[in-house]
Amino acid sequence: MSVLTLQLAGPLQSWGASARFASRRTTESAPTKSGVIGLLAAAQGLERGADLSALASLRFGVRIDQPGTRLRDFHTAHHGDTGTAMPLSERFYLADAVFVAALSGDHALLTELHAALRTPVYLPFLGRRSCPPSRPVELAVHEGAELEDVLSKEPWRAADWYQQQRRRETTVTLTTLTEPASGTTIPFPTGDNAAGDTLRDQPLSFDPRHRRYALRTVHTSTVSVPNPCARPRREPPAHNPVGHLEIV
Repeated sequence: MSVLTLQLAGPLQSWGASARFASRRTTESAPTKSGVIGLLAAAQGLERGADLSALASLRFGVRIDQPGTRLRDFHTAHHGDTGTAMPLSERFYLADAVFVAALSGDHALLTELHAALRTPVYLPFLGRRSCPPSRPVELAVHEGAELEDVLSKEPWRAADWYQQQRRRETTVTLTTLTEPASGTTIPFPTGDNAAGDTLRDQPLSFDPRHRRYALRTVHTSTVSVPNPCARPRREPPAHNPVGHLEIV
C-alpha cells in the first residue's frame, strides 16, 4: 500500500455532505471523501457517469491544518427565458482554511492520480466550481506507507501568518479524520466526545440524473507536528535585589 497526499488550500472552500440542490447548502468542517474523489476524477477526465469503484475503494483521511472561518452567502438566480426569480438560497463556505488529505491504496493507481493532478484534464476545485485552490494540490506519493503515519509526519501546511500566531508553541496539535482500515471496526459513537461518526459521502455515482452516496465511518483523532515558526518564550533572569552590593 502507498499513500497520496494532497494540499487543499484556497480563499474559499465548501464541502457539502447533505442538502444537495436545496435552498440551504451547508459545508462540513473538513473536506469530504466525495468531494476529493470528484476532484481526482476531474483531473483524470472521467465523465459524470464513469465507474468510480477504483477511486471510491481508496481509504481516505484528512488533517485540519488551519480550520478557517465559516461564511454564509445568499445566492439568487433567474430563469433565462422568463426572467422569473428563483427562490433565494443560502451557501456556506470555509474561508482561509488549509487541509492535508491522504488516500491509501494501490501504488500504481496513486501514481497515476498524482500525475493527473499535475496536468489535469479538468481544473480542480475545492468542493464547488467557485472555489479554486491557491496552491498546488498534489504533494507526493509515499510508497509502502501507512495513512496515519503520513498524516502525523507531513509538515504543518498552515499559512505563515497563522503559524506566526502560534509561535509560542513548539508543537501544534491537529485534528485528523480517517476511515478505519479494512477489516477493522469502530464502536458506534456515544456522547459528545465520541471518536467515531458516520457521514454520507462515500461516492457511488456522480451521474447527474441519479447521484448516489453511501454512509462511511469516520474516526476522529489528533496528531502533534512541529511548528516551524516556534519561538519559545524566554524566561527572565532571576532577580537579586542586593546583587549589586559588595558584601564584606
